[in-house]
Amino acid sequence: MIRSDLPLLKRRLQRQRQKAIARFRAQPRSEHLLRRLSTATDQSLTQLLTLLPLPSDTALVAVGGYGRQELYPHSDVDILILLARSPNADDTFAIESFIAALWDVGIKAATSVRTIAQCIEAAEADIATQTAQLEARFIAGSLPLFDDLQDQLEQHVDVLSFFQAKQAEMRRRHQQYQNTPYALEPNCKESPGALRDLQVLLWLANASGLGDSWQEIAQADLLSPAELRALTRASQAFMRLRIELHLLTGRAEDRVLFDYQPELAAIYGFDCSNKQRASEQLMQRYYWAARTVHQMNTILMQNLEEILYAPPIAQRQAIDDYFEVRNQRLHLRQPQALQEKPHLLLQTFLLLQQRADLHNLSAQTLRALWHSRRLVDQKFRDNPINQRLFMQILEQPRGVLHSLRQLNMLNILPRYIPEFRHIVGQMQHDLFHVYTVDQHTLMVIRNLRRFTMAEYADEHPLASQLMDEFERPWILYIAALFHDIAKGRGGNHAELGAQDALAFCQRHQLSPEDTELVVFLVYDHLSMSTVAQKRDISDPQVIHDFSCHVSTPRRLAALYLLTVADIKGTNPNIWNSWKAKLLANLYQLSLRALQGSNQDASAVLAQRKATALAQLLAKGIASSDIENLWSILDISYFLRHESDEIAWHGQALHKALLHPDPVVETRQVGRGGETIQLMIYTPDRDDLFMHICAFFDLHQLSIQDARIYTTNHGWALDSFVLLLAKHQKYTPKYAQELSTSLTQFLQSPTIECLDSTRYFIHPQSRRARVFPIAPTVDIHAMREAQKWKISIVCADRKGLLYSIAQVFAAQQINVKSAKIMTLGERVEDTFVIQSDDLHHTAFYKQFERALRAAL
Repeated sequence: MIRSDLPLLKRRLQRQRQKAIARFRAQPRSEHLLRRLSTATDQSLTQLLTLLPLPSDTALVAVGGYGRQELYPHSDVDILILLARSPNADDTFAIESFIAALWDVGIKAATSVRTIAQCIEAAEADIATQTAQLEARFIAGSLPLFDDLQDQLEQHVDVLSFFQAKQAEMRRRHQQYQNTPYALEPNCKESPGALRDLQVLLWLANASGLGDSWQEIAQADLLSPAELRALTRASQAFMRLRIELHLLTGRAEDRVLFDYQPELAAIYGFDCSNKQRASEQLMQRYYWAARTVHQMNTILMQNLEEILYAPPIAQRQAIDDYFEVRNQRLHLRQPQALQEKPHLLLQTFLLLQQRADLHNLSAQTLRALWHSRRLVDQKFRDNPINQRLFMQILEQPRGVLHSLRQLNMLNILPRYIPEFRHIVGQMQHDLFHVYTVDQHTLMVIRNLRRFTMAEYADEHPLASQLMDEFERPWILYIAALFHDIAKGRGGNHAELGAQDALAFCQRHQLSPEDTELVVFLVYDHLSMSTVAQKRDISDPQVIHDFSCHVSTPRRLAALYLLTVADIKGTNPNIWNSWKAKLLANLYQLSLRALQGSNQDASAVLAQRKATALAQLLAKGIASSDIENLWSILDISYFLRHESDEIAWHGQALHKALLHPDPVVETRQVGRGGETIQLMIYTPDRDDLFMHICAFFDLHQLSIQDARIYTTNHGWALDSFVLLLAKHQKYTPKYAQELSTSLTQFLQSPTIECLDSTRYFIHPQSRRARVFPIAPTVDIHAMREAQKWKISIVCADRKGLLYSIAQVFAAQQINVKSAKIMTLGERVEDTFVIQSDDLHHTAFYKQFERALRAAL
């Protein structure tokens, strides 16, 4: 009869769950749903015990989230079967039968079977187990045994050790999620500023005897009424979001993935009535809640630390009438003084920067600053004292980034710079930014600050050198604060941001020279990256035009520093040694031009040839061999290749004219080992570029730059800069194997040796599917006859370049050069092609349609 009763229990539990969820849908009160799901599970477990009793003197105990009566729709049900003694064979059979039946009645259980001694042992070995057991709740069985467990667990809790362990655990968890609440796909349970941070505070307060609910913690004077309201709202918001994720996906899903964001936004009732997507509105609400939790977590953790580690006699040292050092923390003596003297808000951070002996702000001071954030209004912003204090914060040699991060966390920075408020939690669906706009901005300032630190000099030697020589580096921090401040407003964000920056500089009485530099940097913050990655910087005219636009070495240095910091702060995965080399080369060439060595094309040509010739002769290569090689190369070759490339080609090819076999050579680019330059010398043919792209795709090589050249006698002399696969690093052995493989491939005139099934259109990433960008194709004629420039912007996918190359081959388009700019999951590719037919309207339209179809 027992087995026949289990389906009945399962149906009963399902009905109770469905009823609870229906009530939630009618009135989304998260705590009620979690408690009802817990209660329904309690009842099912109690009923199951009557059918399959556990051994006598056994207690059935809820632990973890289930113990808190916070059972989410698809979470595991954490159960402890607490034994009075070690089980015998009959006990084991009864326990195993009970656990097996849990699944039969629809309870997804995570069970542990322990005696009290084993519980204590497990708690001492693992902080997570100890935490789960501290939330134990009696369900059925032996109540005295459960009470005994509670007493012994409490006796074995060392509050200081527990605090240190939970603090360390939280730091590790935050590091796992990049220490930011502002990830574009956050985990609403584990990310910084999410549910787990709230739970940590409750665990620590409970272990410290300060209460196990927000109300009890407030009664212990650790939360003000305003803080209690803020934490309660944030807690309820995260509870509901996690519930909605579980219900939407039908499983225990805690990640707010791009795929789910539009559907969640619809559930919450957001629409696209304004300039933001509904999903962006949803996520901006998420980030505001996460910031509230992050704020309160910081304040309360510090408060608990001060309570637990307070010395018997407080160590105090007066600084002035308003501040003192209390236990190595800066302490505001009278928080109410902020009302009379609001400038103390900024004075606090300046003092913290100026005193190297201070570790942080006291919890009371942090709380006072947060509660006084509304003092930062137009009157505050117009006060010259506050303006000077803010500038002093930026001008300090230490603590700039830490101060800006805390000012942002406490909602003071968005109030002091009102335009900044609009980018707090602003998502960017351009497929290459991985942070919200405000966090990206702070990452850029972090990178600029690192250029000032000796320990990071090896990462960016040129940037470190320029920053060391740069007067008033705080100008760069202002430019960084404003470079993306107009994102999401509509219109040109650089132009609008420059207007905001101008107003800020004028309000803070910067000199005309410094104001002009800040405005230039904000307006032109994308120009250096665009020229380096989309234009041919070996062309003297490109350098001439760019250097004339920049106009001074100081502006050039500032733009270089901001550009490197900006790219690195966009997405950790898009910076590589090739981008570093491009930007450094553009800086050096432009600096020479600004210093008066700007030469015409013929002079540049002569200098390159002379430098390359000297290098080749120094390697013992006969001048006659060099002359023979150069006789098949025209002036365009020497204008499109730097002297070191010409010498590299010459060393590899000075004997190649004597035999008909292809030549493939590789060399490392930069120091990272992730980028190589590859040269191909082989008989030219119409489909050569397509086949090369197929080969690179097969070997997971991403083209960053391509120079396609055909010699006077009909051979291709092509150079490619390639980004290796993530798991691959440059080694001489790898380079040799790659060269040999490509040489063999070039000798086969067809692509039949490749697996053609690899070249169907591969699906785009989840992010590109959910937030698509419409592919754009721009084709326009160049000054040179029969040459055309093609600009393509689209979402990246595997095999994309091969698909484009197939179109070129089918239309008999001759590719002369390619600039491949990959920005995360977005590509911005530029091709220079040669065609005798593109000036015919019918062919032009047909070619454009073919390209769009390939994208």
